[in-house]
Amino acid sequence: MNRSIPRPTEGSLAPLEAGTVTLVGGGPGDPGLLTVAGLQALQQADVVLVDHLAPQESLAQCRPDCEQVWVGKLPRGEFVAQERINELLVKHALAGRRVVRFKGGDNFVFGRGGEEWQACAQAGVAVRIIPGVTSSVAAPALAGIPVTHRSLVQGFTVVSGHVPPGDPRSQLDWAALAATRTTLVVLMGVKYLPQIAEALVQHGMDPQTPAAVVERAGQPQMRQVRGPLGQIATLSRDVHPPAVTVIGEVAGLQLG
Repeated sequence: MNRSIPRPTEGSLAPLEAGTVTLVGGGPGDPGLLTVAGLQALQQADVVLVDHLAPQESLAQCRPDCEQVWVGKLPRGEFVAQERINELLVKHALAGRRVVRFKGGDNFVFGRGGEEWQACAQAGVAVRIIPGVTSSVAAPALAGIPVTHRSLVQGFTVVSGHVPPGDPRSQLDWAALAATRTTLVVLMGVKYLPQIAEALVQHGMDPQTPAAVVERAGQPQMRQVRGPLGQIATLSRDVHPPAVTVIGEVAGLQLG
């Protein structure tokens, strides 16, 4: 039997309503890249569930009585299960609070925003979506790399690298990705970058294809490493998450 599911609230600048959840994308880390609507939501929230990749400086805009709950997933560190996050969102909303889920990037680009929306909908909680600036585009841009360029490439493909090629959990066709002729942007791929680069070369991508790894984009510690695909994993071996990998001719551009 079909069940009616609450739809996202319309109007990103409308006041938050009690008993609702607002999914706010915080952008790549620079508080200046948080949207006006996202900032307004933080200022109105009764409860904020926040990730470690969200711009922490923006939390200073919350009211003094706003409850801030850390629900991050640090690599090899503190970890709050997604099921627990879903429970907290529903719990606070059903208690009549204005709840904000504050994440880095965009909630719907590998941010589990879809899962959180579904959990709220199943509990009858209304959800509002405030998109964020996704790191898949922002990180390359901040490094001077356009993911598209009319004379070089007509599209870009964004994938997750959290599992390596050949892993039974992987749903990606790396042969197809190697042949797509679009810019390839890999999120969460630092750990398995050697396997990813190897798979792309094995499937026919030129090992001299330009590549870049952008670490901590939009933050004071930001840095980038560039080199050919066949060597990029070695060149960036001391890079740590969060980082975005860009593979394609645009990674060879030196703008500015």
